[in-house]
Parts: sequence; structure tokens; C-alpha cells
Amino acid sequence: MAERSGGISRRRWGAAALAAVALLGPAAACGSGGDGGAPEINVYYAPEENFQQVVDDCNQQAQGRYRMVYQVLPRGADEQRVQMVRRLAAEDDGMDVLGLDVTWTAEFASAKWIREWTGKEKDEASQGTLQQPLESASYEDKLYAAPKNTNTQLLWYRSDLVPDPPKTWDEMIKMSQDLKSQGKPYEIDTMGAQYEGLVVLYNNMVASSGGKMLSDDGAKVEFDQGAVDALGTLQKFASAGVTNPSFTNTQEDGARLQFQSGDGAFQLNYPFVWPALQEGAPDLKDKVKWARYPGIDAGTPSKVTIGGYSLAVSSYSKHPAEAYEAALCLRSPEHQLFSAINDGVPPTIESVYDDPKMDEAYPFKADILAQVKDGANRPITPAYQNLSTVLSATLSPPADIKPDQDAKDLRGSIQDALESKGVLP
Repeated sequence: MAERSGGISRRRWGAAALAAVALLGPAAACGSGGDGGAPEINVYYAPEENFQQVVDDCNQQAQGRYRMVYQVLPRGADEQRVQMVRRLAAEDDGMDVLGLDVTWTAEFASAKWIREWTGKEKDEASQGTLQQPLESASYEDKLYAAPKNTNTQLLWYRSDLVPDPPKTWDEMIKMSQDLKSQGKPYEIDTMGAQYEGLVVLYNNMVASSGGKMLSDDGAKVEFDQGAVDALGTLQKFASAGVTNPSFTNTQEDGARLQFQSGDGAFQLNYPFVWPALQEGAPDLKDKVKWARYPGIDAGTPSKVTIGGYSLAVSSYSKHPAEAYEAALCLRSPEHQLFSAINDGVPPTIESVYDDPKMDEAYPFKADILAQVKDGANRPITPAYQNLSTVLSATLSPPADIKPDQDAKDLRGSIQDALESKGVLP
């Protein structure tokens, strides 16, 4: 999932990281008001356990102006994208509101599959919304989606082993090695498999180094010294003897389970690990605390990649006015609060974090908010899917990275990825 935030109930947040599961094919798109009644708005969105309740509430609020139907996409982000791309390429008019992973905005906008948000709809979607999620929903300075939820990784650590959390990667590696030499739990558990999660890990290091992979307009490869330095940081971490033996096969839920087994001193992962820890590791839950994700330099706070989903309106929708209204209802403050508490997806509207109901579900809400406000997006380009594939292949296995040589190779392969004409994987 890699920060591609689907949703699950608080009791089942751990399942959010299971990317390789059987596809849940959505029901065929129903008619759109063809019987002369209220327009039917088809909402294509990732599996989220309590999302149907949000849909039902919005339908009630619509008072007959339209009726939304929740079309459940596959759980895996890649499968979601492929399904929507194929239907949009065929100009399918049975799709109205689309749930987009934050990395897809540029691709869908450049292909003219989604409508720009303008006027009062843009104003409402932007009001009070955090800047980084807004940037992820924009392309070429135009808003193409309304951010529904965001996400970010925190540093989770064993306070019985580490009284004060590390601020940098070097400090964390040294603490882990010291614990290992003492025969204590020492692992730094995080995602190292060849997939999007590894790209996110690397992007965190690039952003925290002040580096860039692409030019500001996303059209050309840059891959500056900060990006090269981040290759060195990733290689050092992977070869320092502080990871789980299965690091190069580990995704989000695997990292959670490794940490919960008792071998980990640190975990870099999404907030779903917290409720899972409360239920799955009673011996550990009171020993685990959280802190800001580690940075590169002790004097410079880390910048962590944000995830999440936004709601776009299909260019082929027969009822765009109702689709905009429906999308705004689905991501309203009241519904973002509901989804945050019940489905574990952090809000994109800043004021929601102030609601007292967030305190129990998100005791770490201040840390999430701080990281999202100071967070980093992945490179914004219509060719992101190609770029991600190139990066994950080059970065794997991380212990074998040769910073200067790999940087040289990536400058060429990333530029090739940016110039690809294809939109399907």
C-alpha cells in the first residue's frame, strides 16, 4: 500500500498494508438517472470498511438531488489504477467520482480524464485544507481533485530500550547496533521490498536531504547531490546489520508483525500499527512510544512523504455538477472526522485535528499534523508510475546500492521514464 491509503476500521487497520490480496471486482456501473429519477452518481473508491455509511449519509443530505452508489475498487493500488485507466481510456460515462491515490493526479489530469476544480467548488475543496495534500491534488497549478485523507509514517520505538528517540538515521543506526551488542532487541523494522514502499523510504531520505529527483515542472531529471547522498544513507542503513533478515521482502504489515514479535527496537511505519499493537501485543503496548521520523541532519527536521486519496470528477460523467457536490460531501469535515476515527485515515482538513474525538483515536495527532504540514510529495509527473518502477528496481536490494554509479544510471533511466508515451504499466 505504501502510503497509498485505503481504509479499514480501527480494529483492522493492520489489514491496510496487505497489498497482495484477491481483487474485489466492483459491481458494474449502474445507470445514471436513465429512468427519469434522481441522477445516479457512481463513486469508484478503494475498500474502506465504513465508507458506505458516509455515502448513505451524503445521500440523505442530498434530499433526492442525486443518489451515490459506492463501486468498490480492488484493494491493491496498482489494480485500482489499471481498472480506472482502462475504463477512462474507453471514455466510460458510467464513472462519476474517482478515488485517486495522490501519485495519480498528474497522469489523470494530463490525459484529460478528470475535470479541473474551479469557482466555488475549488474554494470549498481548498478551504482549510493542508497545503501538501492540496499540492498532491494539483497539476500545472490547477486543482484536479479534492483531498479526502492523507497519511505519513512515524518513528515507533521501545521506550524501555530507548529512553530518548533518535533524531537522525545515523543516531538510530548507532542505537540499534549498541542494543545488538548487548543482546537486546535491536531491529529497525520498515519496508524494503521492491515496490512503492521502498520508493517512499528513499523519497523520505531525498526530501530530508534537501534533494530533488526532478525539475520543479516535473519534465526533466535533476537528481542532485541530495538525491545522491540519500542513496548513500539508504545503503548504509541496509548494510549496517540492523534490519530484519526479511527486510528485502518486507512490506507495511510485515514490518508491523516483525516489530510486534519483540525483536524490534524501532519501527518506521504508518499509524495503523498503533491500534494493531493495542490488540495484538499486550506485552508491548505500554512500552511503545512515537516520535517524528528521523532526519539526515540533527539540526534539520525530517521531511516525510505523504500519502492518501483525493476525489476527482470524471471528464465523462453525465452529471458533473452533482458529482462535484457528492465529492465535497464525502470529504466534508464531519465525514473526514468519521473516517479518521472509524477507518484510520488521517484528515486533510486541519481543523478536524482539533476535535476532541480525535484524542483517543489519534494520541499522536500532533505529530501527524506537524509532519504533514512539513511533509514531502513524491515527484509530481504524469509518468510517475514509470518512474516508480525504475526507482524500485534500481534501489533493490538496498545493501547493494553504489551511490555514484546508480545516480548516473538513474539520471538516464528516469529521463527515459519521463518521456514514455504509455499510461498503462
